[in-house]
Amino acid sequence: QVQVVESGGGLVQPGGSLRLSCVASASFFSAVVGDWYRQAPGKQREWVASCSVSSSTDYADSVKGRFTISRDNAKKTVSLQMNNLKPEDTAVYYCKIKGFGREYWGKGTLVTVSS
Repeated sequence: QVQVVESGGGLVQPGGSLRLSCVASASFFSAVVGDWYRQAPGKQREWVASCSVSSSTDYADSVKGRFTISRDNAKKTVSLQMNNLKPEDTAVYYCKIKGFGREYWGKGTLVTVSS
C-alpha cells in the first residue's frame, strides 16, 4: 500500500512564505505525476499545481507566479513553495500522486494565512 504524507503547513502572515512537502512510499515514484490540491472551509477541493514525470509544471491561475511545484525522485518527494501568501490561500493542502491507473492521496496539511 502506497502512503502519502504531507508536512510543512502552519500559520503565516499575509505576504509570507511556506514550503509544503509530500513524501510517498511508492517504489515507482519516478513514474508518477505529483499534484497539490487544497480545500478551503466551506468550499470544494480545488486543484493547485501539477508536476509531471518529466518535471514540467502547471498551475491554477490563482497561484501562478506565487507558487512553485517541484519533485525530487531520489527523496520521493513533491514540494510546493508558496510565496506572497494571501488570506484566501488558507486551506487544507493535499498531495496526490497518480500512476499506472491509480491515485494515492495524503491526509492533508493545514495552511492558515492571517495577521
